[in-house]
Amino acid sequence: MAAATMRKKAEELVEKAMKGNDASHDASHVWRVRDLAMSLAREEGLSSNSDSMEIVELAALLHDIGDYKYIRDPSEAKLVENFLDEEGVEETKKVKILKIINGMGFKDELSGQTLCESLPEFGVVQDADRLDAIGAIGIARCFTFGGSRNRVLHDPEIKPRTELTKEQYMKKEEQTTINHFHEKLLKLKKLMKTEAGKRRAEKRHEFMEEFLKEFYQEWDGRA
Repeated sequence: MAAATMRKKAEELVEKAMKGNDASHDASHVWRVRDLAMSLAREEGLSSNSDSMEIVELAALLHDIGDYKYIRDPSEAKLVENFLDEEGVEETKKVKILKIINGMGFKDELSGQTLCESLPEFGVVQDADRLDAIGAIGIARCFTFGGSRNRVLHDPEIKPRTELTKEQYMKKEEQTTINHFHEKLLKLKKLMKTEAGKRRAEKRHEFMEEFLKEFYQEWDGRA
């Protein structure tokens, strides 16, 4: 685990950098991802290595700072690297943390970039972030984000896009909130990297499928 003072400073940076984000990508999301990542790391047998646990915790805490969906100033993209330099994180750890953060997005998987899979810490952090995108919390976050962008809930005339490219995913033009389940969220279970992540994803995935079934029935007046 990260040293107490560095952890506290990282938490303060999260609160400052993410202040003003909607509740789908706020500090509470980061705390959940950190807790999930640490739990997955223990299940995956990483807890005996203090360096690995520190990498997992810092990468989880810092993973959404400078997110392209919320970036307000180009300088924000360097916030994490600057923080790690200021805190004197040794180079090998810093490189791993930045690799994890830069490689864990769904958009990167769409483009075929899987640069970090050799790092054991990568899987637990990415799985933790993806677990928070599915299940009950994932549903709540999905509709919160859609509402913040004034998206319609559902339009039967707008079909989910298949074979998405990275560029199409990042544009998200003319999309409905419900389509995001089909374009991303329902795909995450199969993309889990760790056995612990796969186990947890099962229940959350089933919950989303039940939700969608009920949603469509209510939308059509059948329930």
